[in-house]
Amino acid sequence: METVKDVAAAFRKELSGLYNAKEIDSLCMIAISEITGTSSAKIKAFPELELPVDHLSAIHSILNELKTGKPIQYILGHTEFYGLTFKVNPSVLIPRPETEELVEWIISSVGSRQLAIGNILDIGTGSGCIAICLKRNLPGFSVSAIDISSEALQTAKENAELNDVRVDFIHADILNEKFDSENSKRRSPLEYLERTNNSEKFEIIVSNPPYVTMDDKRQMHQNVTEFEPHTALFVPENDPLIFYKAITDFASKNLEAGGLLFFEINDSHGKQIADLLTIKSFKNIELRKDMSGRDRMVKANYAGETK
Repeated sequence: METVKDVAAAFRKELSGLYNAKEIDSLCMIAISEITGTSSAKIKAFPELELPVDHLSAIHSILNELKTGKPIQYILGHTEFYGLTFKVNPSVLIPRPETEELVEWIISSVGSRQLAIGNILDIGTGSGCIAICLKRNLPGFSVSAIDISSEALQTAKENAELNDVRVDFIHADILNEKFDSENSKRRSPLEYLERTNNSEKFEIIVSNPPYVTMDDKRQMHQNVTEFEPHTALFVPENDPLIFYKAITDFASKNLEAGGLLFFEINDSHGKQIADLLTIKSFKNIELRKDMSGRDRMVKANYAGETK
């Protein structure tokens, strides 16, 4: 009969070429806790705890998948984000801790959240983690979310149901604002607003769009580059701000005067994005660092159309 200590040793041996020691221990803890239903605290406190054969089989199955570089969140099919559980699969990015910081910034910027009302739009929603967390914490707002991927939107809808919130999910392409393809089922965001006669503008628009360049890709772990959806990650080397340009342009037409635009960004492009926002009549532009000390988020107020 293998113990927790034995399993931990097996994880270190099999995963040493892929992860550092701290990451391996964390993966081992997650796997054991998931299969046994035992808390991390108890697992750490009792390394000699013997594990049943069926549990060992399931844990070693997880280990075999981890050896391929597959993220543990995809193996388990779920992850935690901002205190909520989200289903994840290879059609959506795995929510990151720095994105939790963005959500917290949005919520704290609203003020008296129980009394606040209005409209929020999340562009490139993926798993729906931003939109769903905002709806849970700002219940007075109507929340909409768009994505280019129908598979991602299906996952997002399941996550909204899982977390008992109503979000309006829209299959649309932010880069296709004029929408002229008869063969595509994707709509432009503007076309959606026109078809639903939704003349109301948004108080908040948020996006964590693709921003990883090919140069960045070469420095990334294989569990990201080989398993997570490339359309949600990478941008052309010759136009890394392609999504920020489109979203800023869309926001300048669809935000209320004084409305807020939030971005998660590549830390290499903070100044360029701030300059882009200035050109489009945004004011009070603020760059904020993430927990690693990198410029990772931007907030800006839309000043309204200039006469």
